Amino acid sequence: MYDVLVVGSANADLTVRVERRPGAGETVLGTDLVESAGGKGANQAAAAARLGGRTALLARVGGDAFGELLLSAQREAGTDVAPVIVDEAARTGTAMIIVSPDGDNSIVVSPGANAALTPRDVAAAKDVIAASSVVSLQLEIPMESVRAAAATAEDAGTRVVLNPSPAPETLAPELLAVADPLVVNEHEARQLSGLTDGKPGEWAHALRDKGARSVVVTLGGDGALVLDASGAHEVPGVKVRAVDTTGAGDAFTGALATRLARGDALPEAARFAVRVGAAAVTKPGAQPSYPTLEELDQLPGN
Repeated sequence: MYDVLVVGSANADLTVRVERRPGAGETVLGTDLVESAGGKGANQAAAAARLGGRTALLARVGGDAFGELLLSAQREAGTDVAPVIVDEAARTGTAMIIVSPDGDNSIVVSPGANAALTPRDVAAAKDVIAASSVVSLQLEIPMESVRAAAATAEDAGTRVVLNPSPAPETLAPELLAVADPLVVNEHEARQLSGLTDGKPGEWAHALRDKGARSVVVTLGGDGALVLDASGAHEVPGVKVRAVDTTGAGDAFTGALATRLARGDALPEAARFAVRVGAAAVTKPGAQPSYPTLEELDQLPGN
Protein backbone atom coordinates (compact mmCIF):
# COMPACT_ATOMS: atom_id res chain seq x y z
CA MET A 1 0.00 0.00 0.00
CA TYR A 2 2.67 2.52 1.06
CA ASP A 3 6.43 2.78 0.74
CA VAL A 4 6.59 4.75 3.99
CA LEU A 5 4.09 5.12 6.82
CA VAL A 6 5.16 7.77 9.31
CA VAL A 7 3.71 7.46 12.81
CA GLY A 8 4.46 10.62 14.73
CA SER A 9 3.92 14.26 15.46
CA ALA A 10 2.50 17.16 13.49
CA ASN A 11 3.19 20.71 14.68
CA ALA A 12 2.65 24.21 13.43
CA ASP A 13 6.09 25.87 13.32
CA LEU A 14 6.15 29.47 14.53
CA THR A 15 9.51 30.86 13.42
CA VAL A 16 11.30 34.12 14.23
CA ARG A 17 14.75 35.11 13.01
CA VAL A 18 17.03 37.05 15.37
CA GLU A 19 20.46 38.68 15.17
CA ARG A 20 21.39 36.68 18.26
CA ARG A 21 19.54 34.39 20.62
CA PRO A 22 18.53 36.00 23.94
CA GLY A 23 20.17 35.15 27.22
CA ALA A 24 18.29 34.52 30.47
CA GLY A 25 15.95 37.41 31.26
CA GLU A 26 16.80 39.20 28.02
CA THR A 27 14.50 40.45 25.26
CA VAL A 28 15.66 40.81 21.65
CA LEU A 29 13.82 41.95 18.55
CA GLY A 30 13.15 39.51 15.74
CA THR A 31 11.59 39.40 12.31
CA ASP A 32 7.90 38.96 11.60
CA LEU A 33 6.48 35.63 12.78
CA VAL A 34 6.28 32.97 10.07
CA GLU A 35 3.76 30.13 10.41
CA SER A 36 4.53 26.90 8.57
CA ALA A 37 3.91 23.17 8.77
CA GLY A 38 6.28 21.11 10.91
CA GLY A 39 6.60 18.38 13.53
CA LYS A 40 9.08 15.55 13.18
CA GLY A 41 6.50 13.05 11.96
CA ALA A 42 4.85 15.39 9.47
CA ASN A 43 8.25 16.62 8.30
CA GLN A 44 9.46 13.12 7.52
CA ALA A 45 6.24 12.30 5.70
CA ALA A 46 6.45 15.46 3.60
CA ALA A 47 10.10 14.79 2.75
CA ALA A 48 9.35 11.23 1.64
CA ALA A 49 6.30 12.24 -0.38
CA ARG A 50 8.05 15.11 -2.19
CA LEU A 51 10.68 12.62 -3.33
CA GLY A 52 8.02 10.44 -4.90
CA GLY A 53 7.57 7.86 -2.16
CA ARG A 54 4.06 6.51 -1.63
CA THR A 55 3.64 7.99 1.83
CA ALA A 56 1.02 8.20 4.56
CA LEU A 57 0.95 9.88 7.98
CA LEU A 58 -0.63 8.61 11.19
CA ALA A 59 -0.87 11.59 13.55
CA ARG A 60 -3.32 13.69 15.57
CA VAL A 61 -4.10 17.34 14.94
CA GLY A 62 -6.62 19.69 16.48
CA GLY A 63 -9.76 20.95 14.82
CA ASP A 64 -8.27 24.42 14.45
CA ALA A 65 -6.60 26.58 11.82
CA PHE A 66 -3.17 25.08 12.55
CA GLY A 67 -4.59 21.59 12.01
CA GLU A 68 -5.89 22.57 8.60
CA LEU A 69 -2.52 24.19 7.81
CA LEU A 70 -0.78 20.89 8.51
CA LEU A 71 -3.24 18.80 6.52
CA SER A 72 -3.01 21.15 3.54
CA ALA A 73 0.79 21.00 3.59
CA GLN A 74 0.74 17.20 3.60
CA ARG A 75 -1.72 17.05 0.73
CA GLU A 76 0.43 19.49 -1.24
CA ALA A 77 3.51 17.32 -0.64
CA GLY A 78 1.63 14.25 -1.85
CA THR A 79 1.10 12.49 1.49
CA ASP A 80 -2.03 10.41 2.06
CA VAL A 81 -3.65 11.97 5.16
CA ALA A 82 -6.44 9.40 5.49
CA PRO A 83 -4.88 7.97 8.69
CA VAL A 84 -4.60 11.42 10.34
CA ILE A 85 -7.02 11.86 13.27
CA VAL A 86 -8.61 15.30 13.65
CA ASP A 87 -9.41 15.87 17.34
CA GLU A 88 -11.94 18.70 17.50
CA ALA A 89 -11.44 19.08 21.25
CA ALA A 90 -7.65 19.49 21.10
CA ARG A 91 -5.21 22.18 20.06
CA THR A 92 -2.76 21.32 17.33
CA GLY A 93 0.83 20.95 18.53
CA THR A 94 3.10 23.94 18.03
CA ALA A 95 6.85 24.51 17.87
CA MET A 96 8.35 27.90 18.65
CA ILE A 97 11.60 28.30 16.69
CA ILE A 98 14.31 30.93 16.99
CA VAL A 99 16.78 31.02 14.09
CA SER A 100 20.14 32.79 14.34
CA PRO A 101 22.04 34.34 11.38
CA ASP A 102 24.18 31.21 10.88
CA GLY A 103 21.03 29.14 10.29
CA ASP A 104 21.21 27.34 13.65
CA ASN A 105 18.04 27.13 15.73
CA SER A 106 16.52 26.70 19.18
CA ILE A 107 13.10 25.03 19.46
CA VAL A 108 10.44 24.72 22.16
CA VAL A 109 7.58 22.29 21.46
CA SER A 110 4.06 22.37 22.91
CA PRO A 111 2.71 18.86 22.12
CA GLY A 112 -1.02 19.62 21.97
CA ALA A 113 -2.92 16.90 20.10
CA ASN A 114 0.29 14.89 19.62
CA ALA A 115 0.12 13.87 23.28
CA ALA A 116 -3.24 12.19 22.62
CA LEU A 117 -2.03 9.77 19.92
CA THR A 118 -2.63 6.49 21.74
CA PRO A 119 -1.77 2.80 21.34
CA ARG A 120 -5.45 2.33 20.49
CA ASP A 121 -4.96 4.64 17.48
CA VAL A 122 -1.98 2.53 16.47
CA ALA A 123 -3.94 -0.71 16.86
CA ALA A 124 -6.67 0.67 14.61
CA ALA A 125 -4.02 1.20 11.91
CA LYS A 126 -2.42 -2.26 12.14
CA ASP A 127 -3.50 -3.23 8.61
CA VAL A 128 -1.95 -0.05 7.22
CA ILE A 129 1.27 -0.76 9.11
CA ALA A 130 1.35 -4.31 7.77
CA ALA A 131 0.85 -3.08 4.21
CA SER A 132 3.72 -0.59 4.39
CA SER A 133 7.34 -1.33 3.46
CA VAL A 134 8.81 0.97 6.14
CA VAL A 135 7.40 2.55 9.29
CA SER A 136 9.24 5.68 10.44
CA LEU A 137 9.05 6.59 14.15
CA GLN A 138 10.23 9.48 16.34
CA LEU A 139 9.63 10.44 19.98
CA GLU A 140 7.35 13.50 19.84
CA ILE A 141 4.32 11.34 20.62
CA PRO A 142 3.72 9.28 23.81
CA MET A 143 6.34 6.57 24.30
CA GLU A 144 3.72 3.86 24.73
CA SER A 145 2.40 4.72 21.28
CA VAL A 146 5.89 4.51 19.79
CA ARG A 147 6.36 1.11 21.41
CA ALA A 148 2.98 -0.05 20.11
CA ALA A 149 3.83 1.04 16.57
CA ALA A 150 7.24 -0.66 16.73
CA ALA A 151 5.75 -3.91 18.03
CA THR A 152 2.99 -3.89 15.41
CA ALA A 153 5.52 -3.33 12.64
CA GLU A 154 7.76 -6.08 14.00
CA ASP A 155 4.87 -8.55 14.09
CA ALA A 156 3.95 -7.64 10.51
CA GLY A 157 7.51 -7.87 9.19
CA THR A 158 7.56 -4.15 8.34
CA ARG A 159 10.96 -2.46 8.56
CA VAL A 160 11.31 0.16 11.30
CA VAL A 161 13.32 3.36 10.94
CA LEU A 162 13.64 4.90 14.40
CA ASN A 163 14.75 8.48 14.97
CA PRO A 164 14.82 8.78 18.80
CA SER A 165 14.35 12.52 19.01
CA PRO A 166 13.93 14.27 21.38
CA ALA A 167 16.50 11.90 22.86
CA PRO A 168 15.57 10.22 26.16
CA GLU A 169 18.16 9.38 28.80
CA THR A 170 17.89 5.73 27.77
CA LEU A 171 16.04 3.90 25.02
CA ALA A 172 13.91 0.84 25.75
CA PRO A 173 15.61 -2.41 24.63
CA GLU A 174 12.55 -3.46 22.63
CA LEU A 175 12.81 -0.25 20.57
CA LEU A 176 16.52 -0.66 19.95
CA ALA A 177 15.92 -4.26 18.90
CA VAL A 178 13.64 -3.29 16.00
CA ALA A 179 15.58 -0.21 14.81
CA ASP A 180 16.89 -0.89 11.30
CA PRO A 181 18.33 1.67 11.30
CA LEU A 182 18.50 3.79 14.42
CA VAL A 183 19.00 7.34 13.06
CA VAL A 184 20.73 9.68 15.50
CA ASN A 185 22.65 12.94 15.37
CA GLU A 186 25.95 13.33 17.23
CA HIS A 187 24.35 14.54 20.46
CA GLU A 188 21.80 11.71 20.47
CA ALA A 189 24.43 9.11 19.56
CA ARG A 190 26.70 10.18 22.41
CA GLN A 191 23.87 10.25 24.95
CA LEU A 192 22.23 6.98 24.00
CA SER A 193 25.52 5.11 23.58
CA GLY A 194 26.50 5.95 27.15
CA LEU A 195 29.94 7.12 25.97
CA THR A 196 30.84 10.57 27.24
CA ASP A 197 33.73 10.81 24.77
CA GLY A 198 34.72 9.10 21.56
CA LYS A 199 33.91 9.39 17.88
CA PRO A 200 30.83 8.65 15.76
CA GLY A 201 32.07 5.19 14.83
CA GLU A 202 32.50 4.27 18.49
CA TRP A 203 29.03 5.56 19.35
CA ALA A 204 27.53 3.59 16.47
CA HIS A 205 29.25 0.36 17.54
CA ALA A 206 28.08 0.90 21.12
CA LEU A 207 24.49 1.38 19.96
CA ARG A 208 24.66 -1.74 17.81
CA ASP A 209 26.08 -3.64 20.78
CA LYS A 210 23.08 -2.43 22.79
CA GLY A 211 20.76 -4.07 20.27
CA ALA A 212 20.13 -1.80 17.26
CA ARG A 213 20.13 -3.78 14.02
CA SER A 214 21.88 -0.93 12.20
CA VAL A 215 22.85 2.65 12.99
CA VAL A 216 23.14 5.91 11.08
CA VAL A 217 24.86 8.84 12.78
CA THR A 218 24.15 12.12 10.99
CA LEU A 219 27.04 14.59 11.03
CA GLY A 220 25.47 17.79 9.70
CA GLY A 221 27.53 19.26 6.89
CA ASP A 222 30.05 16.42 7.23
CA GLY A 223 27.61 13.77 6.00
CA ALA A 224 26.89 10.60 7.94
CA LEU A 225 28.36 7.40 9.33
CA VAL A 226 26.57 4.12 8.63
CA LEU A 227 27.04 0.86 10.53
CA ASP A 228 25.27 -2.31 9.44
CA ALA A 229 26.06 -5.98 8.95
CA SER A 230 28.42 -5.12 6.08
CA GLY A 231 30.53 -2.87 8.33
CA ALA A 232 31.07 0.86 8.80
CA HIS A 233 30.69 3.30 5.91
CA GLU A 234 31.53 7.01 5.85
CA VAL A 235 29.19 9.10 3.70
CA PRO A 236 30.71 12.49 2.79
CA GLY A 237 28.75 15.71 3.12
CA VAL A 238 27.68 18.08 0.35
CA LYS A 239 29.01 21.66 0.43
CA VAL A 240 26.16 24.18 0.52
CA ARG A 241 25.47 27.54 2.13
CA ALA A 242 23.22 26.91 5.14
CA VAL A 243 20.28 29.29 5.47
CA ASP A 244 18.17 27.40 8.03
CA THR A 245 18.85 23.97 9.55
CA THR A 246 15.30 23.54 10.88
CA GLY A 247 13.98 20.11 9.89
CA ALA A 248 17.10 19.03 8.00
CA GLY A 249 17.40 15.85 10.06
CA ASP A 250 13.79 15.00 9.24
CA ALA A 251 14.46 15.55 5.54
CA PHE A 252 17.36 13.10 5.85
CA THR A 253 15.25 10.49 7.66
CA GLY A 254 12.31 10.77 5.27
CA ALA A 255 14.64 10.38 2.30
CA LEU A 256 16.42 7.44 3.92
CA ALA A 257 13.13 5.64 4.61
CA THR A 258 11.98 6.17 1.02
CA ARG A 259 15.09 4.65 -0.49
CA LEU A 260 15.09 1.73 1.97
CA ALA A 261 11.47 1.04 0.99
CA ARG A 262 12.58 0.97 -2.65
CA GLY A 263 15.22 -1.67 -1.83
CA ASP A 264 18.44 0.34 -1.54
CA ALA A 265 21.14 -0.95 0.78
CA LEU A 266 21.60 1.27 3.84
CA PRO A 267 24.86 2.96 2.72
CA GLU A 268 23.36 3.88 -0.67
CA ALA A 269 20.17 5.13 0.97
CA ALA A 270 22.26 7.28 3.33
CA ARG A 271 24.19 8.83 0.42
CA PHE A 272 20.92 9.91 -1.13
CA ALA A 273 19.61 11.16 2.21
CA VAL A 274 22.72 13.28 2.81
CA ARG A 275 22.02 15.12 -0.44
CA VAL A 276 18.40 15.69 0.54
CA GLY A 277 19.42 17.02 3.95
CA ALA A 278 21.93 19.36 2.33
CA ALA A 279 19.32 20.69 -0.08
CA ALA A 280 16.93 21.32 2.82
CA VAL A 281 19.29 23.71 4.65
CA THR A 282 19.58 26.00 1.62
CA LYS A 283 16.04 27.36 2.11
CA PRO A 284 14.17 28.67 5.16
CA GLY A 285 11.70 26.57 7.10
CA ALA A 286 11.23 22.85 7.47
CA GLN A 287 8.73 21.36 5.01
CA PRO A 288 8.90 24.34 2.61
CA SER A 289 12.61 23.62 2.15
CA TYR A 290 12.30 19.96 1.18
CA PRO A 291 13.34 19.20 -2.41
CA THR A 292 11.67 17.23 -5.15
CA LEU A 293 13.82 14.87 -7.20
CA GLU A 294 14.06 17.53 -9.91
CA GLU A 295 15.27 20.16 -7.42
CA LEU A 296 17.75 17.68 -5.96
CA ASP A 297 19.35 17.30 -9.40
CA GLN A 298 20.33 20.99 -9.22
CA LEU A 299 22.43 20.49 -6.10
CA PRO A 300 26.22 20.78 -6.55
CA GLY A 301 27.98 17.52 -7.27
CA ASN A 302 25.67 16.08 -9.90
